[in-house]
Amino acid sequence: MEDFYERLAGLLSEDCIRTEEPMRNHTTFRIGGPAKYYVTPKTQKELTEVVGLCRRAAMPFCVIGNGSNLLVNDMGYRGAVVSTECLTWWENRGKTGPDTADEGIVLTASAGILLSRLAKAAAGEGLTGLEFAAGIPGSLGGAVVMNAGAYGSEMKDVLCWVRVLDRQGAVRELTLPQLELGYRTSCIEAEGYVVLEAGLCLKKGSREEILCKMEELAAKRREKQPLEYPSAGSTFKRPKGYFAGKLIDDAGLRGFRIGDAQVSEKHCGFVVNRGCASAADVISLCGQVRRRVKERFGVELELEVKQL
Repeated sequence: MEDFYERLAGLLSEDCIRTEEPMRNHTTFRIGGPAKYYVTPKTQKELTEVVGLCRRAAMPFCVIGNGSNLLVNDMGYRGAVVSTECLTWWENRGKTGPDTADEGIVLTASAGILLSRLAKAAAGEGLTGLEFAAGIPGSLGGAVVMNAGAYGSEMKDVLCWVRVLDRQGAVRELTLPQLELGYRTSCIEAEGYVVLEAGLCLKKGSREEILCKMEELAAKRREKQPLEYPSAGSTFKRPKGYFAGKLIDDAGLRGFRIGDAQVSEKHCGFVVNRGCASAADVISLCGQVRRRVKERFGVELELEVKQL
């Protein structure tokens, strides 16, 4: 471990490396034990070098963005958590080239930028298409991995290409079909890719109309979602032909609680942290919810939240 730290320190400045860092400080659930190493590369080159070091040293590692869809074990993570929080640049590349099927304006951004910030940047440029993402609390990288979506739109509707780091340490550029985007899924996790940056194909629009739409969606989110408590967003994937929140509600589980983990009284599709919930509380509660829904309706709920 000491050797790994020394090698890590040879790649990054001291302020980019923390040891035994509480992960509750880096997840929107505000839950999680300490990471052995918490690393914040400042450039794509540093990110690539850190991932390469972890692989050569057989050090378990996980790349995260805003920790918005993540439940970390109470015992923590005995490896390296590599955060993209410092990789937040974006730029307007102008019109797409002749090889792009749907001509528009390409906004390029790095993996760590928050979707909310990117949506505001697009609005500032008078570009439409990303309004749905303004209230999603995750980073661009995480949104690409899970094909994040809201209000009838998904990342697949705006992505042109994604630049990734593969298992061999090579940088590859994937086209939209190569990403194999589906409902809350892509090929990225299965292939062991790390998202570096992405190009979004947007359209010119009215800045006033874009901002109005963003505020309209934000109002809906405030009205229907339990934003007053820490959570990881929608806890369960939408089962085909059903809505997870309605199934949970109809099973009589609105407000169901184990410790400080609770099925939201405002939206049953969310499990919230009422104060000092542990990961064990959340896992136990989710297990009970899945069992009750299965018994009552014969539907198997699948977790949307990733566990570390």
